[in-house]
Amino acid sequence: MKNSQLIPSKNGLHVAIIMDGNGRWATRQGKPRHAGHQAGAAQVRRIVEAAPKQGISVLTLYAFSSDNWHRPKFEVNFLMNLFQSYLQSEIEKCAEKGVRLSFIGRRDRLNPVLLRLIDLAESRTAWGNNLHLRIAIDYSARDAILAAAGKMVGQQSPTREEFSKLLNEHLLNTEASLEVDLLIRTGGEKRLSDFLLWECAYAELYFTGTMWPDFDIGSLKRALQKFYRRQRRFGRVPLAEAI
Repeated sequence: MKNSQLIPSKNGLHVAIIMDGNGRWATRQGKPRHAGHQAGAAQVRRIVEAAPKQGISVLTLYAFSSDNWHRPKFEVNFLMNLFQSYLQSEIEKCAEKGVRLSFIGRRDRLNPVLLRLIDLAESRTAWGNNLHLRIAIDYSARDAILAAAGKMVGQQSPTREEFSKLLNEHLLNTEASLEVDLLIRTGGEKRLSDFLLWECAYAELYFTGTMWPDFDIGSLKRALQKFYRRQRRFGRVPLAEAI
């Protein structure tokens, strides 16, 4: 049975996913790493289509961290070209299906073609209200927190709400708060890897050994089922225990 505390609002859940395991998935099949990234991009499309039906209103995907620039140049270039191809093929589909696209992370290191596509995607899908799809590219949670804190130098310490607003402004978000309800990491690793550290303060964490290219709709449903079985206390105790 669902606990009423599990759903943060009538607008649905904010689910964040660290899409890990593309390269290892390909290597285990005797394929080059870039084949795993291609398969992973195809899986993004399926999960995005399924998300609203599963009660998800905000979906944040970790596509490329600021530390990923240290990967081999060929792989980085392939990923950037893959992002461009994905946007070129998906912008109109997202607009038609009411999916709002937005991007978090640095933009000064992205190539001009990708930047134009990002601007087009955000403007073309701005009115989508079926799902808010946020894609993190050249993203570092620590850098975002530092940037927000830097705006407070010489000022009185902010409240959590005020700091969240500063952080969202840095990430070009218009929402007052985008706290994560469920964080999923595929690929078997059990760490946050500098992803949404502030927003995940009370997120439920779900780690799975399933590689991202194999993380299908059934996998998403199982993660949500686990989420709904948990009791979110936010530092409190259940009413029955408090009496």
